Amino acid sequence: MEHRPGLDPAVAEVRLAVRRALGGLAPGSGVVVALSGGADSLALASAVAFEAPKRGLQAIAVVIDHGLQEGSTDAAATAADTARALGLEARVVRVEVSAGDGLEAAARAARYEALAAEALDSGAAVLTGHTLDDQAETVLLGLARGSGGASLQGMAPSSTLSSGVALLRPLLGVRRATTRAACAAEGLEPWDDPHNVDPRFARVRVRERVLPVLEAELGPGVAEALARTAEQLREDAEAFADMIDEVIEDIVEHAEAGISVSVAALAANPAALRNRIIRHVVAAEFGESLSRTQTLEVARLVTDWSGQGPIDLPGCRAHRAGGRIVFTANVPR
Repeated sequence: MEHRPGLDPAVAEVRLAVRRALGGLAPGSGVVVALSGGADSLALASAVAFEAPKRGLQAIAVVIDHGLQEGSTDAAATAADTARALGLEARVVRVEVSAGDGLEAAARAARYEALAAEALDSGAAVLTGHTLDDQAETVLLGLARGSGGASLQGMAPSSTLSSGVALLRPLLGVRRATTRAACAAEGLEPWDDPHNVDPRFARVRVRERVLPVLEAELGPGVAEALARTAEQLREDAEAFADMIDEVIEDIVEHAEAGISVSVAALAANPAALRNRIIRHVVAAEFGESLSRTQTLEVARLVTDWSGQGPIDLPGCRAHRAGGRIVFTANVPR
C-alpha cells in the first residue's frame, strides 16, 4: 500500500484502490463520479480528484438529487461545492422517482439512468462508492431472499449498465470505516442521508441490526467473509458461463416462435450446468428470469419425463417434443 510521509493510512488506502480501478482506462477518457455527499462517495471523489489528472483522465462529479426528502436540494448543492473545492467539475441532476417497484429500487433505477446519460455524452465510465460493507449487506440480503448464486455474487468491481456505459466500483475492498477516516483526515464533512438509518428499508436493518449481531456472536471478520464468498461465486459463475458458451451453439436450434434444446445434451450435463443452460436460454430468447422452482420443472422434462404437458413460464411455455425441449413465446390473449 502506498504510504508517503504524513499521508494518512486511510487516505492512502482509498487512493490506491482508485488508482488500480483507473489503471484500465485509456488516457484522455472520462470518469463520472457518483457523488451523494456521504463519506463513501466523498472519499471516492477526493481520491479521483488526486489520481485522475495524473493519468490524463477527465473527471466530473455528478450529484443526483432524488427529491425524496426535505433539504435534498441544499445537500446536493453542498456536495457539488465540495467536489469543486477538490478540483473536480461538478453538476447536480434532479430526477423523478416513481415508487411503483419500491422506493429503493425506483431511486436506484432513476439514479443509474441519470448517471449513464451523463457518461454517454462524453464516453465516460461511471464510478460509485460502494464499499466492502455494502457488498456484505448485498450478499446477506440475497441469502435471506433465497435468490440463488447470481444474487450471492454481490456487486462486481466492474460491470456494464444497460446503456453500455462501464460501471466501476473501486472501493469494494475498502471498509466503510476507512472512507470515514479518510474524510476526517482530509477535513471533509460528509452528509448523512436520513434514509441510511431508516429501518423501513431492509438494507438498513441488515446494516444496523443483523451484521452487528453476527459480528458479536460469531466474531469479527463476518463482512470480509461475505465479500470473499461473493468473489468466489463470481469466479464460479464465470467458469459456468464459459462452459455454456462452449456447448450452447451445438445443442440449441431455432423453432417456430421460439427455440429448442436437445434433451440428450441436457441429460449428459451435470444438474448445475443443465439448470444454467435452461435459465440462459429463457433469458437470452425471451428476456425473462426463471425461479429455482420453474427451472427444476423444466429440467424434469429431461430427467423425469412421464408425458407431462406444457409448463407455463415467464414470457414463454416449455414442452417436450421427441428428443427436444421446445420453448415458445406466450401468445397474448
